[in-house]
Amino acid sequence: MAKAAASLDTYSGKRDFTATPEPKPKLRKARTKGLKFVVQKHDATRLHFDLRLELGGVLKSWAVTKGPSMKAGIRRLAVETEDHPMEYLDWEGVIPKGQYGGGTMIVWDQGTWTPEDDAAKDLKAGKLTFTLDGNRLKGRFTLVRLKADGKSKKNNWLLIKSKDDHALEEAQNEPVDTEMSSAKTGVSNDDLARSKDVRPDHKARAAKEKTADISTLAKLPGAKKAILPVFVEPSLATLAPQPPEGSQWLHEIKHDGYRIQARIDGGKVRLLTRKGLDWTKRFPTVAEAMKSLPVQAALIDGEIIAQDETGNSSFSGLQTDLKSGAVNRIVCYVFDLLYLNGVDLRGVALLERKRLLAEVVAQAPSSFALRYNEHVEIGGETILTQACKLGLEGIISKREDLPYRSGRGDHWIKSKCMLRQEFAVLGYVPSAAVKNAVGSLVLGYNENGAMVHAGRAGTGFSAKEAQGLDKRLKALAAPAPKFKKAPTAASRKGVTWVRPELVAEIEYRGWSADGLLRQAAYKGLREDKDVGEVVLEETQHSHPPKPAAKSQTATPTPVTFTHPERVLWEDAGVTKQQLGDFYTRIADWVLPHVTGRVLSLLRCPQGAGEKCFFAKHAWMGIDDSVQLVDAGTEKPMLAIRDLHGLLLLVQMNVLEIHVWGSRLDTIEQPDRMIFDLDPGDGVDWKAICAAAVELRDRLKSVGLTSFVKTTGGKGLHVVVPLEPKAGWDEVKAFSNAFAELMAADAPARYVANMAKKHRTGKIFIDYLRNGRGATAVAAYSTRARPGAPISVPVEWTELDKIPGSSHFTVLNLEKRLATLRRDPWADWQAIKQKLPT
Repeated sequence: MAKAAASLDTYSGKRDFTATPEPKPKLRKARTKGLKFVVQKHDATRLHFDLRLELGGVLKSWAVTKGPSMKAGIRRLAVETEDHPMEYLDWEGVIPKGQYGGGTMIVWDQGTWTPEDDAAKDLKAGKLTFTLDGNRLKGRFTLVRLKADGKSKKNNWLLIKSKDDHALEEAQNEPVDTEMSSAKTGVSNDDLARSKDVRPDHKARAAKEKTADISTLAKLPGAKKAILPVFVEPSLATLAPQPPEGSQWLHEIKHDGYRIQARIDGGKVRLLTRKGLDWTKRFPTVAEAMKSLPVQAALIDGEIIAQDETGNSSFSGLQTDLKSGAVNRIVCYVFDLLYLNGVDLRGVALLERKRLLAEVVAQAPSSFALRYNEHVEIGGETILTQACKLGLEGIISKREDLPYRSGRGDHWIKSKCMLRQEFAVLGYVPSAAVKNAVGSLVLGYNENGAMVHAGRAGTGFSAKEAQGLDKRLKALAAPAPKFKKAPTAASRKGVTWVRPELVAEIEYRGWSADGLLRQAAYKGLREDKDVGEVVLEETQHSHPPKPAAKSQTATPTPVTFTHPERVLWEDAGVTKQQLGDFYTRIADWVLPHVTGRVLSLLRCPQGAGEKCFFAKHAWMGIDDSVQLVDAGTEKPMLAIRDLHGLLLLVQMNVLEIHVWGSRLDTIEQPDRMIFDLDPGDGVDWKAICAAAVELRDRLKSVGLTSFVKTTGGKGLHVVVPLEPKAGWDEVKAFSNAFAELMAADAPARYVANMAKKHRTGKIFIDYLRNGRGATAVAAYSTRARPGAPISVPVEWTELDKIPGSSHFTVLNLEKRLATLRRDPWADWQAIKQKLPT
């Protein structure tokens, strides 16, 4: 006890408790089990996060400048500070200016921690390994003390996340970047700053008072005073080939997730599925965000999705997060308000309900987990086209002048970019290559009391999902269900039939002549829907308009793959067969960029998450569809002529295709010059887009037209078409001088030096792609990165609409291509230009 009291002397000596609301130290008995920890977000002289671990009756403390990382191997500087009293575990508030640590502080995370060994000895030795079990931080971490340099009086450590089941992938968002509010009260640092020293519970009460009262709400046309309903059957949309037009319609983006009804009653929140199941515990961050809304009682309609840092949402990703317990990508988009503070609003026109909902959300603390779903009131066809270009699922069109109507009707219309709906799982065919795994699912739907066989889905699930489905379906083995028309003998071959209890979300590309799904891909199980609900939403192959400029060839893959079920991108569930089919369908787009050029190929035999290597020369198994090219190197280089060659690369597990900047017939004279805008740490997407536009304008000032594409990574490629006249050295020298000049004019934003130590907060203008033998990733090539992203040509006018360089993937690119009116690089061949002297 005496030792703990002495360790708090520094804490007390730095504070005037008559001026600061921070807690005074109290003696606490040291515990050895159930040790608590807290991470406080502290906006003082500079924003940082304070990690505090209970040990010996006090809180050992470190100031972590950028906040704890949940990505394995990432090192964060942690400066050891004075011990804090145990009362600090729950303290948040405003430390007055002029006082030590002046600023706002919230409880960003809290929970329990467990040291691996003797924590006191490990701290003294300078290396402490421990496990956190908090709301936002979980898993194994290590604190390592740095050697003193003799210059700084600070006691510096590194906080490092270990590789475990809780560690995030590279492309996933960090909790410190997405979770802005208190894990305890839901307030943010900005909320505290605005309220100064007002207590959070007083602030919440005051915010609630700002919401329209019952007398005002009840006067709205169609509103009525009522008690809060237990549950309201949700309104459902009817499928249509195109969105409706007219001034009475508004249009919203269609999200790819679970429909949720949030019931808020006196600070208690329940999240209900479309069937009324309570899923509150499955979405804790959404429930916490709903608690922060300034309402006494409400019923809110919305959709919960898993959204990554580029804005992509994925139903399969949502299921993966639910199984793992991850919450950092979970977002609820709210779009309707059915009840508020004693008034039933279902009879009120939609536009007015949305206005009230927007006001309610705007008054709440900012939260990654809760968003208001914006809408537009004109141009349904235009909005659908734009949504499809961005790879989204589609749009929902709603009558803005009508009340809320439960059930399916023509008051809500959904228009999709791709064909997609739920099917009953009637059976499965085991995998021929992987033990205890599903190879394909047998699907069907209800029609007049019987099942209709709809074919199979054999792609879209990861190896782990295939094994999980196998285990689940084996337990449901049963005789074949009652069919309206018995499947053919070929369709029944090898099938293990099951009780129709599971519903699968399936994306497909139409129907064959015999009524079976074409190119069906599994997206996940729908736990919120019953098999009895599964009926056919559409009976014919209907798509948004196709572009006239390109043909979407869907011919059979002309290469037989070995291990076609091999999953190449585990997180996206993309198999080798699926990649081959994808390249076949977009052949008209990709082949002009990869044929007739020297190639450098990234091969990943076990998939994107495992070891990969570059191949530039021939290997066993290639045939004459892959050309051997004499490029003046010791061994012949590689090139391909056609789709067969491209698919042979897929057979060899090539996940990235990099190309020379010249064609084979003019191999010593490049026909393009490329600038790779590579952002350093701390550079956001808007800055990268602005740099590309500035580069375009500078090139235009010397008479050069340029094009732009995403890289599928973090940056952008600005590409200049050239007549193949100048040699490699001349093109490289020009690009070097251009990059150096741009960096000299704006040294705070750009650098032309590839050394990483110079690139923090800046964009490296990489001109080195223009040397002989150097390569750049080809347009429409996939990347061996999480999510199966693709390098995609875009219009200059699209840059501000794309959320990131890895936004387009194998899973959503075809939605974009199906709605393009023209190729973004259609003018490439018409451009005849040389380097200026």
